[in-house]
Parts: sequence; structure tokens; C-alpha cells
Amino acid sequence: MNLLIKRIGLVLVLAASALLAGGCGTLQLGQPQPSLENIQAMKAAKITKSGVGRFTLAEGKDPSLDKYVGVRAHALEAPQGSFARYLQETLEAELRAAGLLDPAAEALIEGYLIDRQLDPAIGQGSGKLAARFIVSRQGKVVFDRELAAESTWESSFVGAIAIPMAIHEFNALFRKLVAKLIQDPDFISAMAQ
Repeated sequence: MNLLIKRIGLVLVLAASALLAGGCGTLQLGQPQPSLENIQAMKAAKITKSGVGRFTLAEGKDPSLDKYVGVRAHALEAPQGSFARYLQETLEAELRAAGLLDPAAEALIEGYLIDRQLDPAIGQGSGKLAARFIVSRQGKVVFDRELAAESTWESSFVGAIAIPMAIHEFNALFRKLVAKLIQDPDFISAMAQ
């Protein structure tokens, strides 16, 4: 058992060393994963099936807002070059897992990335993700709202601990923002079966 713990510890130390050895580096979020809480919330709300349209950066925003965010000496890049697209894919993953994603549905959800922040400061890290969500049915807008999700967490002085934690928390913000959407009473009304 002690040998196993030592080996796991060695692997973690080597992984952290590799992460920090490059000094500045580029990191990327993994594939969006649905959350059980969001799936259950969608089923409990009895929302109808929907399609997911395009998610893009809101007009007038700095393009870098959609492409990368600094994580100490590293840059965290958006998969496929867009955090707005990552939000779209997160929503699609949640709807798919709940059996509610249907590209041919009469309801269509689209969105615009408004803000994204990540600060893995020593002591306390923080993050924020905000988007405007629009639901239309047969071309008529039935829901249009800006929503935001925020998070704070204990952030270590040690980069090998703080950087993975910041990435984890930033990734979770996408699911939290989807949770805000699916728990919004007006969204539930707009998506009622």
C-alpha cells in the first residue's frame, strides 16, 4: 500500500514538474462533460427538446476574450479556438445526456459570450463566466437574458497546485452557467412542453 502511495505521489510530482518545466506554456480545456445535477434539473423542469444554434462572442468584445485566458505563467486556450463554442458544446452535452437535444426541434437556443474571467491569485482564486442566451420558437424570440456564474476557491502559492485547480474551477463555470440557464423560471416557461 505504501509503495502504491509513493508511486502515485511520484507520478503527481513528475506531472507537476512537467507542467512547470516549460515556464510559460499553453493549456487547453478537455471535452465538455454533463453534470448529473443539470440532467436531473432539466428532467424535473419538464422542458421540451431543443436544438442548439451558434454561440459566438458578443459584438464589440475583445476577440481575446473568446480565445484564451491567463493562468499565472500559462495561457489556457479554448478548445477549437472559442470559449463561446465551448459553452455551446457544454449545453449540447447536457441536453444530449438528458435526452433533450434535437436539431429538428422547434425550440432553438443560441448565445453570446459576454465575459470570462479567471484569476488564480495566491490565497483566493476567482472566476466568472457570463453569456446572453436567446431561445426562439419558429423564429420568434421567447427568451432573452444575460446570465453569469461566478466561483471563488482557495488558491495555493504553489503553481503546480494552483494552476490545475484554477483550470478545474474555470471548466466548472461552464456547467454552472448552464445550470443558471436551466433553473431560470422564464427559461423553464419558454421551454415548457
